[in-house]
Amino acid sequence: MPARRRIAFWALVASLLCFEPVLSLARGACELSVRWRDAIYNYSLASPTSNHPHGVLSEDGFYKVAVNETLLWFQLCDQMIFNHDPPRCFSCQDCGGPSHCGMKCSALVANNIGGYPVCTTIGGLPNQHIALIDENDPERGVIIRMSASGQEKFCSLSVSVFCDSVKTQVPNSLNISGSCDYATMLRHPSGCAKVSSVNGKGLGWFGTLIIIILCLLGGYILVGTIYRFFFLGIHGAEAIPNVEFWLSLPQRARGMLDSLGRRFRGHTRDGRGSYAPMNY
Repeated sequence: MPARRRIAFWALVASLLCFEPVLSLARGACELSVRWRDAIYNYSLASPTSNHPHGVLSEDGFYKVAVNETLLWFQLCDQMIFNHDPPRCFSCQDCGGPSHCGMKCSALVANNIGGYPVCTTIGGLPNQHIALIDENDPERGVIIRMSASGQEKFCSLSVSVFCDSVKTQVPNSLNISGSCDYATMLRHPSGCAKVSSVNGKGLGWFGTLIIIILCLLGGYILVGTIYRFFFLGIHGAEAIPNVEFWLSLPQRARGMLDSLGRRFRGHTRDGRGSYAPMNY
């Protein structure tokens, strides 16, 4: 790789790393930040802890719930992995097929139909969403909802993760509503939020928006300058994209301020003229 392109490549990598905090805003369905009263509640269910290196994720690669003739397998924040005891059921095409059943989705349910176990995919990783269990009490925990739409019906799974900093309780119950809506719950320390006090301080949404805009603008100028300098061979100030526009900004801003000043002075004179004293 030529020296110029190698330098450009690493410069682009560095610029992307600089934007990693901004891009992280779009990360996974298992992270949530909620402001309630004078505190920020931060949930990160997949983050490791001292006793749970995988967070709320099952170390087996899946959770399993058996109620009557219904079997449910699911994993939170990821797809399922089966190193043992894989699902053995029909109609597993949407979740890995017969040879890798359960490996391509986040939730799978098997029901006994005509004496045979028939599988239905009820959750996928892209369709996982997190919210508070109780909007008026963020300390209770969070609920993760996932869904999947098959050829015949729309199915969903809701998993309530209650905050319990002392012990862990795996799911052992299953509620079924409608034709294909399932719900279960577990208790886990990862369901507890990290709370930080704000006391009215901080940037707020407007300050955060300004920072994001400035970062995106800086990234545009940086990447454009690198591309024009190393790949198009443009040197000097001309390597900056739209350099004429950026150089004209101070003059444009000054002209706008002068125009506003003239309008303000004009309105002031008109106001004084309307109420000028009269000589009789």
